[in-house]
Amino acid sequence: MFAILLPVLVAATSADLVTNGSQFAGTADQALPVAPASARPPPIAETDVREFVAIAGRRVAGRPVGGPIASADKLLLIARDDKGYPVTALSAGFPSRQALPAPPGGTLAVVRLRQRYTTPVPGPSADDLAFVAAHRIPLFIVGEWSRPAPMWEVAWVDGAVRFRTIGEVGEIGPWQD
Repeated sequence: MFAILLPVLVAATSADLVTNGSQFAGTADQALPVAPASARPPPIAETDVREFVAIAGRRVAGRPVGGPIASADKLLLIARDDKGYPVTALSAGFPSRQALPAPPGGTLAVVRLRQRYTTPVPGPSADDLAFVAAHRIPLFIVGEWSRPAPMWEVAWVDGAVRFRTIGEVGEIGPWQD
C-alpha cells in the first residue's frame, strides 16, 4: 500500500509531507538520493541503522505534525543513501489508529513516533506486532508522551515477532515475546 500511498504523498502539499527528514515541511523535490532497492532487508536492524534511528527518531520526537491531522503519528522510512549510509527516505504524518501498510522496496526499517500509548503498558501495539509478522522488516516505536522518549525495536527473531527496549544512551534490553 505504500506503493499506492507514495504517489499520493509526493503530490501532497508541503504541509503534509517531508522528504528531507529534518522537519515536517518540505516538497518532493527535496528528496534525498536513495540507493536502489536490493534484496529483502535483514529482519533485525543492523547496528548502524539502529543507532541512526535512536538519534533521528528521538530528534523528531516532540515536534508538531503539519497537515490536516494534528494528532497524527509521525512515520519515518529508513533506507540507505548512494554511499551506503542510513538516511530518512520519507517523513510524514500518519493516522494514529491506522495499521501501517507494506513499506516500499529499499526500506530498511520503519519508525513510528506515537503521541500517546494505546496499550495498557507502554510498548508496541498488536498492530505493530502484526506489521512485523506480515512484512518481516524492523519497526521502531518511539513514544512522545515522556522525556526521554522511550523506544522499542520490534523484529522477526527466531521465527517469531519479538520486541526489546532501546535505552536513551543505546543500551539494548533482552528480546521479549
